[in-house]
Amino acid sequence: MAATGKQERGGPIVRVALIGFGPGGAYFHAPLIAATPGLTLSVVVTSDEGRRAQALRDYPGVTVVASAAELWDRSSEIDLVVIATPNRTHAPLVLAAFDHRMHAVVDKPFAVTTAEGRTMADAARAAGRLLIPYQNRRWDGDFLTVRALLAEGAFGTVHHFESRFDRWRPQATGRWRESGEPGVAGGLLYDLGSHLIDQALLLFGPVTAVYAELDTRRPGVTAADDVFVSLTHANGVRSHLYASALEAQATPRFRVSGSVASLVKWGFDVQEAALKAGVKPGGGAWGQEPPERWGMLGTETASAPVPTQAGDYPAFYAGVAAAIRDGAPPPVHVHEAIAMLNVIEAAQRAARERRVVELASAHE
Repeated sequence: MAATGKQERGGPIVRVALIGFGPGGAYFHAPLIAATPGLTLSVVVTSDEGRRAQALRDYPGVTVVASAAELWDRSSEIDLVVIATPNRTHAPLVLAAFDHRMHAVVDKPFAVTTAEGRTMADAARAAGRLLIPYQNRRWDGDFLTVRALLAEGAFGTVHHFESRFDRWRPQATGRWRESGEPGVAGGLLYDLGSHLIDQALLLFGPVTAVYAELDTRRPGVTAADDVFVSLTHANGVRSHLYASALEAQATPRFRVSGSVASLVKWGFDVQEAALKAGVKPGGGAWGQEPPERWGMLGTETASAPVPTQAGDYPAFYAGVAAAIRDGAPPPVHVHEAIAMLNVIEAAQRAARERRVVELASAHE
């Protein structure tokens, strides 16, 4: 393990460098790192002057450097690097971090292909470093609620799971996420699809067959912006997953159908909006959803609202701190992210060949 910084109660402080201070770094990583006991945000890497000024304003005492090369020169001062950069840069940055004896947290998708992901995992083992994919929506309040209801047997035998991340973004922005260029890993299958697939695998386990429809609807966009993926799980559950940039009206976030009851849940988890509004994570009201947004559980003749569990994005970085300082299991395992990428690649084949793709191994 790398040497860590000054001591605090519970062990040494983990010194963190954040590469990338766009929306992902500024909203989904920096505030959570800064709020986590045992972690300190020491360095931000960005070449953008406006983002540099924002980082210095929001995190007094942080050092801002313009490039990863400058960060590697300070490697003795850093224990953990968090990578929130375009997808195609994840692998080279992770491998460089391991060369400099740093642990790594990598935004989703942590790799572009399963082969690349396995190479990164092998490098982590060889270096004796942690490689932790960032799948923060495992801690969405609505997902935590579905997971708890499933554990309680509230649905009976689940036969159908529907999950959607739909937006209304009719105009192209020209950003890299809209590019279909090979190796970029742009489009909604990699972006929101990484969350949808990860959640389905966590709820219902390995997948044996994949079907997909991947469409590009908007002018100026070359990556999929209207996505449907059907998963057949080894336990018989069928997951239908949707992501679109062209849904002008709200659609249900979750629909879970079972032999005893069904759940319908509308609306997105409240933590993203709070982070973008500058609310500091944590505290008694963090992640709490108002009752009018709770889901409904029941049957055609009798149903009742189910309180949404509090969302808990801070749990991810608390888990990272525990893994580095105490040797606890990481909050997300790399083999789970590789399984998710395997499903993404199967979905790409299914859409391209217009057929159901059988996976060679349900545990791959």
